[in-house]
Amino acid sequence: MSVEADDMAVVTIVHGRHEHLRRQLAAVAALEPQPRLHVVVGMGDPGLPEVLTANPFPLTHHVDIATDARLPLAAARNTGVAEAAAHGATAVALLDVDCIPVPSLVGDYAAALSMLAAQDGPAVVSGRVWYLPEGLSEAEHTVPHMERRGADNGLRVVPPTDDPVRGDPRMLWSLNLGATVQDWEAVGGFDERYVGYGGEDTDFGQRLSAAGGHMWWTRNAGAFHQWHPVSKPPVEHVADIVANANLFFDTWGWYPMDGWLKEFARRGLVEHGSSGWRLLA
Repeated sequence: MSVEADDMAVVTIVHGRHEHLRRQLAAVAALEPQPRLHVVVGMGDPGLPEVLTANPFPLTHHVDIATDARLPLAAARNTGVAEAAAHGATAVALLDVDCIPVPSLVGDYAAALSMLAAQDGPAVVSGRVWYLPEGLSEAEHTVPHMERRGADNGLRVVPPTDDPVRGDPRMLWSLNLGATVQDWEAVGGFDERYVGYGGEDTDFGQRLSAAGGHMWWTRNAGAFHQWHPVSKPPVEHVADIVANANLFFDTWGWYPMDGWLKEFARRGLVEHGSSGWRLLA
């Protein structure tokens, strides 16, 4: 199946980080070619309508989903893809709110997905991501400057040519990801039992493999990941990570986020026993 740029929707889930979203909205408005629409899914974010009103883009479609203290990241992505499909999109590019797309992102994903249409099983494509340093001024958020200042993550593969390269589904990260709606539905989307931070991306990679599909790297369809503070390990998400890791083990028989869990254990925050990981505090 050939994928055209106007078949594609960009899907972004949002809870805060409005300055990052503002830059993303400006970049999506400058995409060439343009997508069919940009679906923005709010997760308990009352300030989101104001941001969208102040940064109008005629192709933006805004929806909200209910949330509590734990963000429903998996459900929000599924909602975004369903909204895109309901508005006629046959392919989607998932883009985290932190990410600024390169101008060619939509065309690049359309080309990569068309190239993979003859492959057996569902295909999910992961575009290149440059990680930006702290302290960039507003004027420095231009594509040439961000390409110079951004750095690739060593765990992500950048193929030497425009041909996609098959990747390890355990390395699937949804921050910049493309798929046809047909393949998304064949995989079953994200497992909405995952709530809060951690595990849902790795689970989606396993679901992709179980459906007979593959994850592919492309050097195109790039995005610039805007800097924000992070904890290593993310101790503020320890409860979510423990719950989601145990769910993942019950489903697939092994633990994701193993390095974080071991570091939490070293710090006395968690322990592992016969019933899985559990919080100590």
